[in-house]
Amino acid sequence: MYEHDVLIIGAGLAGLRASIEAARMGVDAAVITKVHPIRSHSNAAQGGINAPMTDRGDEWEGHALDTIKGSDYLADQDAVELMSREAGDAIIELEHMGVIFSRNEDGQLGARRFGGQKVARTFYVGAITGSAMLQVLYEQAIKHDVNFYEEWFVSNLIVEDGVCHGVMAMDIHTGELQMIRAKAVIMATGGAGRVFEPSTNALICTGEGLGLAYRAGAPLMDMEMIQYHPTTLAGSGILLSEAARGEGAYLLNAEGERFMKTYAPDYLELASRDVVSRSEQTEINEGRGIDGNIHLDLRHLGRTFIEERLGYLQEVALEFVGVDLAETSIPIRPGMHYIMGGIKTDINGATEVPGLYAAGETANVSVHGGNRLGANSLLDTIVFGRRTAIAAAEFANSAERHSSDESMLASEKARYQALLDRPADLRSAGIRREMGESMVAGIGVFRDQKSIDAATATVKELRSLYQRVAVDNKGKVFNTDIMAAIELDYMLDVAHAICAGANARKESRGAHYRTDMPDRDDENWLKHTLVYKDGEGSRVETLDVTITNWTPIERVY
Repeated sequence: MYEHDVLIIGAGLAGLRASIEAARMGVDAAVITKVHPIRSHSNAAQGGINAPMTDRGDEWEGHALDTIKGSDYLADQDAVELMSREAGDAIIELEHMGVIFSRNEDGQLGARRFGGQKVARTFYVGAITGSAMLQVLYEQAIKHDVNFYEEWFVSNLIVEDGVCHGVMAMDIHTGELQMIRAKAVIMATGGAGRVFEPSTNALICTGEGLGLAYRAGAPLMDMEMIQYHPTTLAGSGILLSEAARGEGAYLLNAEGERFMKTYAPDYLELASRDVVSRSEQTEINEGRGIDGNIHLDLRHLGRTFIEERLGYLQEVALEFVGVDLAETSIPIRPGMHYIMGGIKTDINGATEVPGLYAAGETANVSVHGGNRLGANSLLDTIVFGRRTAIAAAEFANSAERHSSDESMLASEKARYQALLDRPADLRSAGIRREMGESMVAGIGVFRDQKSIDAATATVKELRSLYQRVAVDNKGKVFNTDIMAAIELDYMLDVAHAICAGANARKESRGAHYRTDMPDRDDENWLKHTLVYKDGEGSRVETLDVTITNWTPIERVY
C-alpha cells in the first residue's frame, strides 16, 4: 500500500518548492511525476525571476503596480501584494540554497529589465535560470528526504464525499496501476500548452492536472487568458527569451523599422507581452512582415555580449535556423506560451475541493490576471509553492487517515483496459493536432465570436470522435500510447473550458482581445470567469476581482 500525508503531483519548480516546505513541516511528503524531476518543463524557463529589492531602492509597491497594470487589472490585488512582499526574501533564500545567480561588475546580484517594467528587477542565471533553479531545488528535496515516484502517470484523483484522498497512477516502467492515498494532494502539473499547436511548451505540458481538478469539482478560472509570447522561432515555435529584448534587442518589420515606437512609444520592445504580440501580428497582417514573420535584431549588441549574456539563444539560433545572431537578425512570430488561467485557489493554494491544493502554472491564485509579466512565473512557483505546502501540511496534520474504496482502483483498471480493447481506428495524435490547430485559429492573438464558435464546435466534434481513439501498443512497459490517449481525454476538457471562458467574456482585456468587442469594460467585466464541469458540458459563473490600493485605469505603454 502507498500512503503519504502530502502528495505533490509534478516535479517542476512549484512542486519541488512545495515538497521542501512540506518536509520542513515534518510531514511525510512525496512527489509523483511522469518525467524525471530534472526533465520538468520549468527546465525551459530562460530569462529570470522578478523581485523588488528594498536595499536597491526598489520597493515592493512598484513591482505590485507593474504586475497589476500588466494584468490589465484582472489580477487580485491582495494576492499580488503578498507575492511582491515575499519576493525579495525568496530570491535570497534561493541563493542560500545554492542557485548561483549572475552578478554585476560590483559583485552584486545582476538584474535585467523585463517587459512591462521600468526597473531592472529580473534576477537571472545567464539564459538558463529555470534549469539552475530546478537543479538546486531537486538537490534540496533529496536533502530533505522527500519521497519520489519518478516516471509515474497520474490518471485520476481519489475523491469520496467531495474530499480528495489521493490519486490513482500508473508506474510507467511496469504498466501497473496503483492507488496512492494521501491526506492532502497538491496539483503542481504546470500548464496545458499542448492544447495549442504550435506552442513553446514541451510535449509533456498536456494539462491533465487541470482536467483532473476540473472533473473533481474545482472551477477553472480565467481560462480564456492565453499568453502568446512575442518571440518564438519561426517554423519550430522554440522560445527566444524576453531576456534578448531585456538586454536591448530590437524588433524590426520588413521596412527595417523599430515599429514598437508606434504601438508603445514609452516602453517600445519592453511593453507587456500581449501588447507586443498584437503589435507584431498587426504588422504581419498589414503586409509589413517578412515571410509571415517579424525580425529580432541583436547585431548591435556585439558578439562578446551575446555569447556571454545570451549564449543559449545563440546556440538555438545556430542549431535550428543556421543564424549567427551577431551577424544576422532572426525571424520570429507570436507563439502560444503560457496559461494565465488555471485551477482557482485562494492565497494558500486551497481549491474548492477539500484536500486538493494547487500551485504554479496549473493554479490560478490570480497574480497574472489578463497578462503575465515575464519572469513573474518563476516567482509565482516559489512563493506559492511554499505557501501551498504549509497549508496542505496543516490540513494533513488535522485530517484522519482515510481508507478509500478499493473498487475505485478496479474501475480505473477497467478504463485502461477499455482503451486497450478498442479495435484499431483513430489515433490520438491526429485528434490532438486538429484540436491544437483549431485552438490557435480560434483563441489566438486576435479572436472574435466567429473564431470562438468555430473552435468550440471543433472541440465538441473531437470529443465525440474520442470514443473511437484506439491504442496500438498493447504492452505494459513504457506504454506512452495509452498515456497519450488519456492525456487527450483531459486536454479536450481543458480546451472546452478555454472556449467557454472566451465565449463568456464580452470585452477585450489583456491577452483576450476580441476584434468584435475591442474595448475593456470595467463596468460589466471587472470579473473573473469560473468554468465548472457540468455533466458532459460546463457552466460559467463570474467572481469580482479583488481591488485594494490600485484603481483600474487605462493601460498604456
